[in-house]
Amino acid sequence: MIRSASTLRLELSPPLDIAASVAPLGRWGDDGIDRWDGARLLRTIRLESRSVPYLACPAGTIERPALEVTAAPAELPAVAQAVTGMFVSGGDALVDLLANDRRIAALDAMYPGVRPVLHLDPLTALIRSISAQQVNLQWAAEIRRRLAVAYGTRHTIEGHEVRSLEAGPLADASVADLRKLQLTTAKARSVVAVAGAVLEGHLELGALDALDDDAVHDRLVSLPGIGPWTADWFLARTLGRPRVVAGDLGVRKAVGRVYLGGRLPPEAEVRAVTAHWGDAAGVAQQLVLHELAMSSLGVPPTAAE
Repeated sequence: MIRSASTLRLELSPPLDIAASVAPLGRWGDDGIDRWDGARLLRTIRLESRSVPYLACPAGTIERPALEVTAAPAELPAVAQAVTGMFVSGGDALVDLLANDRRIAALDAMYPGVRPVLHLDPLTALIRSISAQQVNLQWAAEIRRRLAVAYGTRHTIEGHEVRSLEAGPLADASVADLRKLQLTTAKARSVVAVAGAVLEGHLELGALDALDDDAVHDRLVSLPGIGPWTADWFLARTLGRPRVVAGDLGVRKAVGRVYLGGRLPPEAEVRAVTAHWGDAAGVAQQLVLHELAMSSLGVPPTAAE
């Protein structure tokens, strides 16, 4: 429990719609780990061997975005640094893409400042992907919540609770224990293997970030239950690489909706259609996924179609 906390206002790079960008964290249910209620974001970051909680509230506007971040006073500078790097901007590559792709430009105009949000803890990032394999995302959120309650650490800040997943307890869990939480046998084995790899230092964020995409991909897929789809999401959403997750059903639907008149393309076609995204792939991918989500909620189709 944090007995005292301090708040710092962080000015972020525009354009950035913080609320819309973090909305996917709470869209499919409250997993207790990445908690977004429409006004407050509760998360943890890992500082060396400790998980540290923080509370973040959007402030400002899309053109002058800011976050009011609350954490323990001694930890607030490190938390602020991590939170500042949490959003992928796209940089000059995005400027070039918007000038040359009318569909992405139309989406960016309709949803200005929607950007990817990174999951900076390798363990949590991989378990997010494992939980989402071949199930609906509501059930995936429930599985993560059960894991967090059974094996995570409970933190409180400003009267709010958030949990972090911890490698040690998960690595020591048996497949039978995890099956009681209604993970499949394959997912239970994968969770234990990933937690063990993190505990042994094989999946340390800094070390992975120093590797090229192929090396990261090879290291991840060597683990039980981690396939190309999960490795691609890790590259995109943990390391912030411009990686198109072309095998993901949602990405395939979103690309088909924007570029192919609603037709569901195979993975190879997704890669071909999006090859020009280049270093702006992270933002472009988030924009097409956001448009797909809005369409499922009944928002009128974009002019990009």
